[in-house]
Amino acid sequence: MATKPSIPKGTRDFGPVEMLRRKYIFNTIEKVFQKYGFLPLETPAMENLETLTGKYGEEGDRLIFKILERGESLKKAIASAATPESIYEIRIEDPTGESARREKEADPAGYERRSRELAAGFQSQVKELFDLFSAKLMTGKGLSDIALRYDLTVPFARYVVQHQNELTFPFKRYQIQPVWRADRPQKGRYREFYQCDADVIGSTSLLSEVELVQLFDNVFTALGLAVVVKINDRKVLSGIAEVSGQPEKVVDMVTAIDKLDKIGREKVEEEMRTKGISDEAIARIAPLFALSGTWSEQRTQLEKWLASSAIAQQGLKDLAFTFDAVGGMKSARLEFDPTLARGLDYYTGAIFEVKASEGTMPGSICGGGRYDDLTGVFGLKGMSGVGISFGADRIYDVLLETNKFPADLGASTKLLFANFGEAEAMHCLKFLRQVREAGIAAELYPDAVKLPKQFTYAEKKAIPYVAIVGESEMKEGKVTLKRMGAGEKGELVTVEEIIERINKG
Repeated sequence: MATKPSIPKGTRDFGPVEMLRRKYIFNTIEKVFQKYGFLPLETPAMENLETLTGKYGEEGDRLIFKILERGESLKKAIASAATPESIYEIRIEDPTGESARREKEADPAGYERRSRELAAGFQSQVKELFDLFSAKLMTGKGLSDIALRYDLTVPFARYVVQHQNELTFPFKRYQIQPVWRADRPQKGRYREFYQCDADVIGSTSLLSEVELVQLFDNVFTALGLAVVVKINDRKVLSGIAEVSGQPEKVVDMVTAIDKLDKIGREKVEEEMRTKGISDEAIARIAPLFALSGTWSEQRTQLEKWLASSAIAQQGLKDLAFTFDAVGGMKSARLEFDPTLARGLDYYTGAIFEVKASEGTMPGSICGGGRYDDLTGVFGLKGMSGVGISFGADRIYDVLLETNKFPADLGASTKLLFANFGEAEAMHCLKFLRQVREAGIAAELYPDAVKLPKQFTYAEKKAIPYVAIVGESEMKEGKVTLKRMGAGEKGELVTVEEIIERINKG
């Protein structure tokens, strides 16, 4: 019996209806990107492993999909890691089992003891070899030099450095491509998903942050979805690390705080302790978890608490500018979240996270932030950038759950020409060309089958109109146009009238 085909966990197939809905999301986002002056860009699905590692934090690096080299390279890598002691050679010296049987009969206790010793030795040395292999697999050294991209921002920074002499700065780019995470699949989390990114690089102006917040609002207004845009600043979090007395632990602290809404305060503090953050330091940052009120009220509390930290004060000043400059929004609400951290190591300034105000989707559907020196790791210092990313797959799930997709998205074909035979079909081809040139999606049923079957086809594809061309219609140079689902018999019209009617909707 043949095995039923399947796809890897954390991936999805998208049929025609789903693809039309996804294109609706992509097209909506892309139009807004273009409206704001962003230019399109694509980068390869694969990057050099060294390009990606060290940019996402320890946890992020573990989620990078590494691509193993060819089998020959894999064998060489394992052989180079192994020692004579780490490889247990198995020789088939007794293929019939006759020698083992005689040994067992002569000395049962000795046979059992020797068997256990051999088994234990084999297991131990196989484990040793497996551990060596696993260590190489985790680092990628010797086994892989390339990996699937984890996000679009780091490859973008690499691109900027490689092509810096060809670009006009500030450079505004958008990118809509898939990324991959070696994550545990669960609701709202996928191993393969699309990101829709927009970045401005080559400017430190906070006007870019303002523009990106407004862009969020513009996109979700077009999609008909209410959202909350949460904002914080990594400089504020760095200031909190300063007042804790362990500023060197800022990355570990931020990584833990970023999980607050997922695992709760108790687990966050527990993780901090495992990372070497003292109980005294944890106690000093306790006011963070007690902050409440409006942005203005929280700002006042933070200014007092973090008065000794110059970097925190600068972060609060930058946030105030953004809040003041954004102004009123249509579908989005801008909200300060002092515990928002975003665990990616490369963020240095403002950080964003967008959550849907409708539906049950957990986690964020968009994110982003300011990165002051991401290009510096590739040799180009002083190139500040800021960007945002729309999680298209999560947005799709929210729109589907909240029934926000336009009702007619599933109907790509607007007109179906019925097929009554070769002569009629040839006549229809002339009309079909005319209709398509007018910008109307139309098709001709390929087989001359009974009309009810052709009507069923139109119903299942949600095609609103069927054009019937028989002997009498051919003589008159007209078409009988039937609107599906309306209970009409059909009306004899010209092709020009069909075009006008369909275009009017």
